[in-house]
Amino acid sequence: MGAMDSELQIRRIVHPADRIVTGRIVRLMDGYSREVRIGQPVLVAVLAAASVAGLLLALARSLLSAGSGAARRRFKDLKKGPEYLVTPVRLRDTAGRLCEVELHGHLPQSALHPADHVQLTLRRQGDPDLPPKIERIVNLTTGQLLTPRTATLWSHLGPPLLLQAMLGALVVAALLAWSALT
Repeated sequence: MGAMDSELQIRRIVHPADRIVTGRIVRLMDGYSREVRIGQPVLVAVLAAASVAGLLLALARSLLSAGSGAARRRFKDLKKGPEYLVTPVRLRDTAGRLCEVELHGHLPQSALHPADHVQLTLRRQGDPDLPPKIERIVNLTTGQLLTPRTATLWSHLGPPLLLQAMLGALVVAALLAWSALT
C-alpha cells in the first residue's frame, strides 16, 4: 500500500497558490469554451441609455427619410455573454510538483510547446475549485512575453452600442441639467 500511495502522490495535480510560478510546460490539454458572465444591471443601464439615443436617431432618420437602420441585437442575445477558449495547462514547477493552470483566450500556435521553460503570472478565479488563470507568460525558452486576451463585456456589446449609450447618457444628463435650471 505504501508504494501505491507514493505513486498517487507523484501523479497528484495541484493548483499553485503563488502569484508567480516558474516551471516547464508538460502538456497543453484540449481547450473548451466558457461563457463570460454579464451582469444584468450593467446591461440594462447600457441598453436604456442606448435606447434614448436610438429614439433620437430614429426620429432624425424618419425626418430625413434616410432608410432603415442596422439590425439590432435582442436583449436575450446580449445577455448571453461571449464565449472564450479555456485551455488547461499542466506544468512541473521548480519544486517538482505537477500543477494545473488555465489559459483563457488565444495565443499564437507556436507560442507554447511542451518542455518550454516558462514564468507564469497567475490570478485566482472566483470559483475556488478552478485552477488559477494565466495573466502573463514569459517563455524563457524563446524569450517571448505573451498576454492572452479574451472577449469582455465591452467587446461583446460593441463600439456602436456603447457609443449610442454614451450619447443617450449625455442627452439624459443635458435634459436633467436643463430641467434643473428651469
